[in-house]
Amino acid sequence: MIRIFTLRKAPLPTPPYGRGSVKCRAAIILSILLLVHLSAAQTADIARQQYQARCVGCHGEDGTGGGHGPSIVDARRPRATSQEAVRNLILNGIPDYGMPAFKISGQEADAIASYVMTLKQPAAGAAVSQATSGDAEAGRRFFAGKGNCVACHMVRGQGGVAGPDLSNVGHDRTPAQIEQSLRDPGTTSEFQAGRDGRDGRGSVSYRAVTVKLRNGQTIRGIAKNESAFDLYVLSADGKLHLLSKDQVAEVVHEKSLMPKVAASPEEMRNLIAYLRRLGLEPGVNGTLAVGELGAGVSFADVEHPNPSSWPTYDGNQSGNRFSPLSQIDTHNVERLAPKWMFTLQGAPRALEVTPLVVDGVMYVTTVNEAYALDARSGREIWHYSRPRSQGMAGDAASGINRGVAVLGDRVFMVSDNAHLFALHRFTGQLIWDVEMADSRRNYGSTGAPLAVNDLVVAGVSGGDEGIRGFLDAYKASTGERVWRFWTIPAAGEPGSESWIGRALEHGCGATWLTGAYDPEARLLYWPTGNPCPDYNGDERKGDNLYTASVLALDPATGKLKWYYQFTPHDLHDWDATETPVLVDAQFRGQPRKLMLQGNRNGFFYVLDRLTGKVLLAAPFVSKITWASGIGPDGRPQLLPGNEPTVEGQLVCPAVAGAANWPSSAYSPVTGFFYMFAEESCNIYSKNDQWWEAGKSFYGGGTRRDPSSGGPSGPDGKFLKAIDIQTGKTAWEIPDVGGGILASGLMATAGGLIFYGDGSGAFVAADATNGKLLWHFNTGQNSKAGPMTYTVDGNQYIGVAAGSTILAFGLR
Repeated sequence: MIRIFTLRKAPLPTPPYGRGSVKCRAAIILSILLLVHLSAAQTADIARQQYQARCVGCHGEDGTGGGHGPSIVDARRPRATSQEAVRNLILNGIPDYGMPAFKISGQEADAIASYVMTLKQPAAGAAVSQATSGDAEAGRRFFAGKGNCVACHMVRGQGGVAGPDLSNVGHDRTPAQIEQSLRDPGTTSEFQAGRDGRDGRGSVSYRAVTVKLRNGQTIRGIAKNESAFDLYVLSADGKLHLLSKDQVAEVVHEKSLMPKVAASPEEMRNLIAYLRRLGLEPGVNGTLAVGELGAGVSFADVEHPNPSSWPTYDGNQSGNRFSPLSQIDTHNVERLAPKWMFTLQGAPRALEVTPLVVDGVMYVTTVNEAYALDARSGREIWHYSRPRSQGMAGDAASGINRGVAVLGDRVFMVSDNAHLFALHRFTGQLIWDVEMADSRRNYGSTGAPLAVNDLVVAGVSGGDEGIRGFLDAYKASTGERVWRFWTIPAAGEPGSESWIGRALEHGCGATWLTGAYDPEARLLYWPTGNPCPDYNGDERKGDNLYTASVLALDPATGKLKWYYQFTPHDLHDWDATETPVLVDAQFRGQPRKLMLQGNRNGFFYVLDRLTGKVLLAAPFVSKITWASGIGPDGRPQLLPGNEPTVEGQLVCPAVAGAANWPSSAYSPVTGFFYMFAEESCNIYSKNDQWWEAGKSFYGGGTRRDPSSGGPSGPDGKFLKAIDIQTGKTAWEIPDVGGGILASGLMATAGGLIFYGDGSGAFVAADATNGKLLWHFNTGQNSKAGPMTYTVDGNQYIGVAAGSTILAFGLR
């Protein structure tokens, strides 16, 4: 029991005070403190005894794990990060993982939880609350110099990857764990996020092995994953070896690759002091990295990809989704069969990711999660995840992510709350993380970044939520922002004169779809979204630059070289976020550098990509009521009666457009541009809704045409092959159920077009005439574009269907 004494206020004695009085009061105060201290010590001892009685059997005396349960003191584990969370776990249990609920009093649960939190106290917190010895700066010098720790361990993007990333070790480990790891490597348990890890870290395990191969080679390193069939080893030189067990003669498991630290007592104290500070110092938990981009995938590998790889979102930087691989062709495609599948557990919706493959490793994503897979078997190499953001608006709130970019030793992706971050491509370790925009202002991000030279280019979503759109470029090495191009000019800037009214501040113009790059012209091409409010133009009279456009930018500076606006003053939510496809071809008898796009507004465009001049604009659907054509000046020739009204106005195409974001393709073999098209109309209405944080900013709405067909006949969904010389449809496949908001397309030198249809089938068609040659029922919705690659000389076709990645090869 704690007794609280209160000193009754009494009249002050006449000075000078008697020494006996002072001593008496001091004695009383010391007695109080001693009683409180003894009581606290007794309470802590009782808590320890209760922990030992209830928990030691599973979790060990020090919490590092026992015979039946895991470590509970790892500061990085996503469960039980507060005393209240520990208490709730004790009382409620974790039934799915075998931990029962304890029927004990709340007081006892509080005591045990309090004791567990003392075991979990990280080094960084201890460094604040406990007196420590050692010179942290001297420890840093030892780490990078004499100790050579940096050869295996990364700190803020600099160092090796054979050992754990130590950038946040002060928060991730207790002081005792740090010291024990240094004095006796391999005795402390290593963290593995695994398939269920959702703490913003990679699933990095560190099991030391020496592998003897049947060819006589020996590999010593870290086993990333091992099964009865394969073994993935990250060797001490930083190379990833994807081994089949058929190649392996013997695996010798070791305690650790790390030798005992050879340091004097003073050097050891300094090193511990440095490591305990990591995660505590300003900037260590921050966003930027230090050092250079590591070796690996050069930009030349991205610019001129090996046919065996698929190193960018569209396979190559031209955006044409054409592969020169031809092992699978029109003659043998009927022998195509599934080889493996991998399900992304917990994906909130059908995946929209296009897998990337480099050096036999496939990279796939869902919202805030990335996986590295063995492209031969689909087995997981590593997994990175972070929690989904709360309070998001628009597409980002629905859990969309379309993939990664790869450059050097890194993989780059965006998060739902508009962060761009870099992971090590062999381990999934986080290297840097930057916030592109404040998600509380309705910003998000969903698209795959694009690597350009030594930069990573990424855009933002929120194009129906009233953001001010922009496109960013960051140093791949450090995450520092190099430039930003605002798709909505500020008041007084060039282009702002095209906004008359108060909508400029929330004009949208999102940049959520991946662009394309021409290395010879040194031009970056990026499509932009609709203006806001979507359906009401009363407060944004004018063309509303640079919405519904394609931008040609200097990739080094972000300076605008030219732009073309497909739909000036768009009132129907017709983003231009369809991939700009770059093609070098003869056009009307002359060699030209072209850009192709099938736009939502219903017109197929051929532009000179060096100047932005319109060379051809032809309708690819019949249901177009808003314009009679595109004039010689490149501007649409508007028809009356097609603006949204309060009552509603029938307009064609519908709000989803005659086309949409799923990937198109171009084959230099056939000269055809392949795309999905839709014949449909909507009734568009407007209202006076204004912008609010956390809400959409449509300024109206749409509804279906009750006539179920509207002008020019019935609705329909088609796969079309368009002759780029004329803009006319060469052939089409009708009744493609998924339509413009489902699968993407891919063309190959094998004469094939691959796509998913609305029935759940994955389909191969003849690229010359559209004849259906093969299909496989995935049983799931297809919302992603297919891709292809080779491993060990065998061609695979990869695609996401539902929450599953599928790979097909020849039987």
